[in-house]
Amino acid sequence: MTLQEKCPVIEFKDLGDERGKLVVVEGGKNIPFEIKRVFYIYGSDNIVVRGQHANKESEFVLINVAGKSKVRITDGKEQSIVELNRPMMGIYIPPMIWKDMYDFSQDSVLLVLASTHYNGTEYIRDYDQYLEEVK
Repeated sequence: MTLQEKCPVIEFKDLGDERGKLVVVEGGKNIPFEIKRVFYIYGSDNIVVRGQHANKESEFVLINVAGKSKVRITDGKEQSIVELNRPMMGIYIPPMIWKDMYDFSQDSVLLVLASTHYNGTEYIRDYDQYLEEVK
């Protein structure tokens, strides 16, 4: 399975009309898991790198609801960079994928949906350790 197959870009429907835009995101429907945690990153700039870790259990969907940012993902073999630049697009990140989020626009708000509650012990924050674990 390729990295793009493991981490597909998700296109959400724009249900807006003349009154404005509306995007609906539902856990277990267009998100491939039940959502247990939601957080967002804002106030970063184009030199800040966030993430820099993999998770042993958590699944994520990242959506830039405002502005744009880039997400670099790798499974230890392949690497891909996705620019999140529309609020109706997201990227699914399963467990054991290394992720870096960077190149944030000034108005960027990166929404993150997670399949688990926070548990710091499931994070792999050392890239060499990550490479050993995915062998």
